[in-house]
Amino acid sequence: MAGKKTQAPKKTVDQIELIKPLVKDILLSIGENAAREGLRDTPKRYAKSMHFLTSGYHEKVETVVGSALFKAESSEMVIVKDIELYSLCEHHMLPFFGKAHVAYIPDKKIIGLSKIPRVVDLYARRLQVQERLTAQIADALMNVLQPLGVAVVIEAAHFCMMMRGVEKQNSKTITSAMRGDFFTDPTTRKEFLQLIRN
Repeated sequence: MAGKKTQAPKKTVDQIELIKPLVKDILLSIGENAAREGLRDTPKRYAKSMHFLTSGYHEKVETVVGSALFKAESSEMVIVKDIELYSLCEHHMLPFFGKAHVAYIPDKKIIGLSKIPRVVDLYARRLQVQERLTAQIADALMNVLQPLGVAVVIEAAHFCMMMRGVEKQNSKTITSAMRGDFFTDPTTRKEFLQLIRN
């Protein structure tokens, strides 16, 4: 455990130092003066930002959840809705952002509510496509919690569609992943979808 704590900062520094000259080359390639005052520290700032925005690569679901699994007799649906998320599109490395709605049906175990947004962040802080992000969150909760079912719906706006390409500022993408009872039982799925609409 102690070894991991001492290695993590070194890895961060190495990544930042690796990214800095590459960003400087990009600035020069677009015709900018990388030495001017406003851009002098941009490579370092960008590298630190990218390290944070992709920090999900260095985390595991089991570590994020930790000991926040509790025995419970409840088998009623639990929903955490409107979880803000920010990610980077893997095709253009531009941001996409929106909200996730996550539900599960316990099977003798419940999870600390704050851990669900943390699982969302773990996968959002990677280069992503929304479809895969939705499935990864659902599969991770199924594996760690072993519930009767998990449902995830994500609504997001993508800068790769808003700032470039088709330039449609008001479009949203909605994806869903249904596992267990949410997949097999239309009534359960309908209840979840109605509740997140409200």
